[in-house]
Amino acid sequence: MSARDIGRALGPKAFRRVTWRDGTRGALHSKFAFVRVRVAIDGEPDIVEDEPLWLLVEWPEQEDAPTKYALTTLPRSMPRKQIVRIFKERWRTEQAYQEMKTELGLDHFEGRSWVGWHHHVSIVICCYAFVVGERMRHSPPSARRARAHGAEPIAA
Repeated sequence: MSARDIGRALGPKAFRRVTWRDGTRGALHSKFAFVRVRVAIDGEPDIVEDEPLWLLVEWPEQEDAPTKYALTTLPRSMPRKQIVRIFKERWRTEQAYQEMKTELGLDHFEGRSWVGWHHHVSIVICCYAFVVGERMRHSPPSARRARAHGAEPIAA
């Protein structure tokens, strides 16, 4: 079965609303379902991975059916809310990567050695940490949000 078929077969009652963080316009939330599945290797239904994986299915509230699917090897014992937070962290990671490329020159390396590339990436990441720290110093998060997430008052 495809992930889409599994998501549709679950039905609306299998989905639970999960809030993963506070955004600038309020809490970010959607409906999610979790299913343990065995994944076929190279599309061959007879050859299956030994260990079942989590299939994470998202059904946004404004949609008629599930729209997003992800497989994860995270432990079976991990809380589902934590799995959603990790899954949704992808957007922030992509934003940071894009900013490092456009503002700090992450994609400007033209060397040919592993050591040179490693040095370049390390410098860019250090610069990014400095920029984020300066942003936090000049515009700290509200005390309510910091307490709710157990955040330290200093970012970097």
